[in-house]
Parts: sequence; structure tokens; C-alpha cells
Amino acid sequence: MASAVRLRGDFDADRLRALARGAKDGPQARRRLALAAIYGGTPRSKAVRIGGATLQIVRDWVLRFNAHGPNGLLDRKAPGPASLMQDAHRTALARIVEEGPIAAVHGVVRWWIVDLCQWLFDAFRLSVSETTMSRELRKMGYRKLSARPRHHAQQDGEIEVFKKISPRGWRRSAAKKASTPTA
Repeated sequence: MASAVRLRGDFDADRLRALARGAKDGPQARRRLALAAIYGGTPRSKAVRIGGATLQIVRDWVLRFNAHGPNGLLDRKAPGPASLMQDAHRTALARIVEEGPIAAVHGVVRWWIVDLCQWLFDAFRLSVSETTMSRELRKMGYRKLSARPRHHAQQDGEIEVFKKISPRGWRRSAAKKASTPTA
């Protein structure tokens, strides 16, 4: 049977319990209390019950605590899968977005996300979803923008002529004269 992993020496049970009291994250406080029990001499099998985990998980907590201190016991976001797109793909994508589509070559007059996904597949045999393409474009600093439509016959200055000047909505009413009683 392997020996238990030792806890780091710069903490003790009282200090870890105090940190657990001040923790805003419930699971982190529970982990700190389980490790404080180990510092206090409690067998790890009882610390497992305090932490609500298994021996292997408590061992993982000890390793995280030894490496990163009390903040190492916070829940971390899972890293997820690595990106399919490499820097070479991003560089080529930025170049083609900046140049814009050529209608005769690309078959479109402006880029849509689905068109960029198809271009990436045609150029690199790399298949990504529209969501992934949108996320990658946002990371590269691009935003989904469309030009506001403008009528072909619209001339500069015509808009100002067309605008109507409306009277002010609220005006002070004329002063009323005191009514005189009629008999």
C-alpha cells in the first residue's frame, strides 16, 4: 500500500479552518475543512466523509493544495478540446476576410459564416461548425456587421430638407384671468 501524500508545512489546521470560514465557495470550504481535519491528525478515511468524496479525490485535493495553496481547491473550468484551427489557418482566414470575396471565384458577393466554413474546408480540408467559425472570427477582432441599406436615389442633404420641424410639445398655457362672479 502506498504511503499518503504529505501536506505542505506552511499551513496548519486552525489557519485552514479560518480560511474555510471565510470562503465564499461552498465546495472550496468543504475541501479546506477536510484538509484541516487531516492537519489535525484525523485519519483520511474520516476526512473523506467530511469532504464528501473518495480517498482518491482527497489525494487529488492534497496535490492541488500542495501545488497552489488554498486557492488551488477552487473548482476550475474544464479546458475543453483544443482548437482545430492553427495559426496558419487563422492567418489565411484573416487575409481572405480582409480581401473580401470575388464573385466570379467564390460565388458570393459578401462573406457569410457558412461561406467561410466552406472556404476553410476547400482550402485546408478542415471542417468546423458555424459556431466555431463565429467564435474564431470574434477572437480575431471581427464582428458581424452589415451596412445599413440606402436607397439608390438618396442624395446628400435631402434628408435635412425632408425633416419636419415640430412645435414644442409642452407650452405654458396663457395666464387665466380671475373669473368674476356673475349675479
